[in-house]
This record gives sequence, structure tokens and C-alpha cells, in this order.
Amino acid sequence: MCVCVCVCVRSDGLIKAVGPADIIESQFKGAKFDNVLDASGMCVIPGLVDAHTHPVWAGDRVHEFAMKVLLSFYSICFNYCILYYMNISLSLCVREVSILTSKHLNTNNEALSLCSVVCVQLAGATYMEVHEAGGGIHFTVSHTRSATEQQLLDGLQSRLERMMRAGTTLVECKSGYGLELDTELKMLRVINSARNSLPIGISATYCGAHAVPKGKTMEEATQDIMAVQLPKIKMQIASGELQVDNIDVFCEKGVFDLNSTHCILKAGKDMGLNINFHGDELHPMNSAHLGAELGALAISHLEEVTDDGIAAMARAKTSAVLLPTTAYILRLSPPRARDMLDAGVIVALGSDFNPNAYCCSMPMVMHLACVLMKMSMPEALAASTINAAYALNRSHTHGSLEIGKQGDLVIINAPRWEHLVYQFGGHQELIRYVIIKGEVVYENAKVLNL
Repeated sequence: MCVCVCVCVRSDGLIKAVGPADIIESQFKGAKFDNVLDASGMCVIPGLVDAHTHPVWAGDRVHEFAMKVLLSFYSICFNYCILYYMNISLSLCVREVSILTSKHLNTNNEALSLCSVVCVQLAGATYMEVHEAGGGIHFTVSHTRSATEQQLLDGLQSRLERMMRAGTTLVECKSGYGLELDTELKMLRVINSARNSLPIGISATYCGAHAVPKGKTMEEATQDIMAVQLPKIKMQIASGELQVDNIDVFCEKGVFDLNSTHCILKAGKDMGLNINFHGDELHPMNSAHLGAELGALAISHLEEVTDDGIAAMARAKTSAVLLPTTAYILRLSPPRARDMLDAGVIVALGSDFNPNAYCCSMPMVMHLACVLMKMSMPEALAASTINAAYALNRSHTHGSLEIGKQGDLVIINAPRWEHLVYQFGGHQELIRYVIIKGEVVYENAKVLNL
């Protein structure tokens, strides 16, 4: 990647010229521009592309985060539970647990209940165990189903605004917290509304196979998607009511198996949707082989992908959307980015923004990619621009500063663009302008010098 000196964007939002300032000034001598930005001493990079998010939901999961991180608290409570079952005075447990939680517990049963929950967590409950117990995705589904369309739109618009301030100019947005027709359609309408009301570019993904709804089997959920949800979505796409670009399935043990995933993805592809799905995250499911076989545009996660799966993706030109935030928050082994890059896989990055991994910042994602996955800074930038655009079938219009592409830029108040990756959590003080289609959508007058 090179630092560009001057970029000229036409009134239609497309890049007209890129190059050294003296050449551009000579080329457009006498021309009048609506807006001229002086970026002397700064860097210009393409707008960032977030290739994987779940931004439409109600009901945060901050309580789950607290349960994951307070390990010392769990250890103490676990000891109190042991004391209780050894018939040692529970009054001590009540008093001490009350102190630890800053909450008055009225009865011994309340203390025991809290300690029991803590013991389950201390025992090492995994992501899927929390999911199967009704937490995780199911918690968010319940709140999203009960939320109004306007409430969901308000939340989505706020989150997308935060992403733009962090330099994201194109983002993939999934449904998937409905798991039944009405709420999935509601989420897709909300994504459509955001597309029409905000300048940020959006690639919409139907993810009705995000989890198996409570009270249904995997087979029943698959049948509902195939016979009810997809036909209705197809009708609304044809009528112009919805614009949907991709189809996603969570292919995972205890969720949707390989056969169900194949059926759903194939049906979506037959509707004209790009295949872009969750695979090989918690268990090796042969998702990479399936994606390569179906001509998938992208597969996300891939923490447990095999060597053969990597080779299959490279041959098929199926991109790998890696999500270092997920490995970080779930304490998983990070995806094998180096092996994928060395094998010729097109590696993209995404934030995996969702209630479990609340990250709006692609600069933070790039930093984690370098630290956790041993990517170089140029590799991380390419994965967050042109490669992420490829994963969304937009590399012909987004992801690089080229004549004829959309004029999406980020101007950084630093002499080297690497500061955006190097400064851990420092993008708020670095990003001077965010530009989409040649229009300034975010101007930060409070940037600080290095």
C-alpha cells in the first residue's frame, strides 16, 4: 500500500484522479471544486470495510461479559458453595457474597442461587453450553423479537455512526436474531432503512439459520427456512421491498450440520444471493470444503479449519473473513492467518460486532490481527480494505484508491498510516476526516498531535 498525495473525486462520488499533488493540480488547473481539504502532513487511505457484523438487535449482554471476566470473584463464591455443602455456616456466605456483589441478599437461598450460577461458570461453561442453556443468541433473540422496528433502527443507526467515526465506509449487516419469518423480515427492513438513511455502504445478509429456535429441532428449523422464510424473502426481493445481498448459516456442532447448511446455502444461491457463512469456528466441520464446493464468496471464523480446507478455499478463491475479536473475547485459539496467507487464500477482516463482541472499530481489529494472528500491518490494511470488499463482492467499486472506484477515504493525522494500527485504541485522536462518495461524513476537529 502506498500513501497517496492527492485524490480528486467527481460530483458522482467516483474517483477521477489519484497521484502526486503537482500533477493533479496541473491536470485540473482552473477547475472549480465544491470542497478542498488540505491534508498536508497527513495520510490518505481507502475507507475501511467491515466484512462481518451483527448490528441489528435489542438487549445488550453486558451481564454475560461480567460473568466471563470475574474469575477471582467466581473462585471465592465457589469456595463458599463448598463450605455450604460441608454444612459450615451459610450466614458467612451470605455476608461475604453480599460484600462482593454490593448487593444485599435477603435469604440463604439467594446466596446459594448466586453461588450455583457462579459454579457453573467456574466449571468452564463454553460458548455453546451458554447458548444451549438459553443465554447468548437466544437471550438476544427474545429481546429482538419484542422490540419495535423503530427501536431496532435507532440502535442500528447509532452503531453505524460509531463505525463511520472509526473509519468504516462499507459494512456487512446480518439479520439472525429473529429465527422466525416476521422478525427476520423486520430486521432486513431495518437494514434497508439504514441503507437509505445513512451514507455508509451496506451489504445485507439474511442469517435466519443463526441458531435453532427454542422448541424446534434442526430439521424443523431447516424446513421452516427452506419452505417459509426463503420463499417470502425471494418474493420481497423481486417486488423491490427488500434488498438482500448474501446468505449465511452458522454451520456448527449443535446448531446446523453440514447437510442442513448445504441445503440452505444452495437454496440461497439459487435465489441469486452470495454465499457468505460461519464455518469451522468451534469444531472442524468441513465447512471450508463445503464453501469451496458451492462457490462461496466468503467463509467467516475458521478457527478450526484444516489444512485441506485451507487448500480448498485457495483453489476456489473463497475468501476467509477472520474475526480476531471473537478469539479474543472467547479465549479461543486465533485463526491461522499466516497459513492461509501462505497458501494463497484471500484473507479479509471483520469486527464480528454483536452483543457478545462489542467492537465498532476496524483499527482495533487490525491491531488484534497483527498481535494475535501475526499479520503484518500492510496485510491487515489490505484485509480491511480491498480483501474485505472482495468478500462482499464489492472489490470492483470499493477497497482501494483507483480511478472509477467510489471515493471513500480516511484521512489520518499522522505522517505514516501505520499509526492507525500501531496506536492501540487510539483512532479517536488520529482520524481527521472520513469521506464517503466524496462527501465528508465525519470531521474530527479534536485530533491530537503524536
